[in-house]
Amino acid sequence: MTEHTIKFTVPSDDKENMRLILQCVFDALSEKGYNPINQIVGYLLTEDPTYITNYQNARSLICKIDRDELLRTLVQSYLSDKS
Repeated sequence: MTEHTIKFTVPSDDKENMRLILQCVFDALSEKGYNPINQIVGYLLTEDPTYITNYQNARSLICKIDRDELLRTLVQSYLSDKS
């Protein structure tokens, strides 16, 4: 067992593109009558794309985003709003 902490680094996606995709997915889920926040959280926790509707190509779009990068960006955004 190592005494050193392993550093986790995620690849950097274009944040604006990520935001646009997330907004499109949110809109598609809303239009279909789903609770978009719950569905996106379900996808992020499980990486199961069936949480996201195929409507408006939303499932395909969200799969283009690196999930680790999206989570990192969301946490970073949340914490920067708190300071």
